[in-house]
Amino acid sequence: MQQSFVANRRFFDDRNFPRGFTRSGRFTLAEGNLLEKHGLAMQQLDQGARAPVNEEEERFLLVCRGEAEATTPYEKTWQKYKQRLAEKRKFHTVFGKKRIADGADDFSYVETDSD
Repeated sequence: MQQSFVANRRFFDDRNFPRGFTRSGRFTLAEGNLLEKHGLAMQQLDQGARAPVNEEEERFLLVCRGEAEATTPYEKTWQKYKQRLAEKRKFHTVFGKKRIADGADDFSYVETDSD
């Protein structure tokens, strides 16, 4: 039986976590280390760039597709990583909507005769 989630290099996501997974404050030390060591393999499996080599990786794919509940540390950590990415994609701004004037905030110039 082949070992699960073997990657030939470490996984880093400098775009979303420039200080690293553990220093981001979003992952525990164990989760950060697991992502660094096995994240590339998990990403390749999730994206279809790699075929599963055993039952554990096949189950991981079911979890990625939402067909099974996450139970292993690999599955839970990858789900958490993807949730953190979704949180980062949300963009909030104070300039996004027009304000509807109700007359109370109307500061238009009104010319008066005050001579």
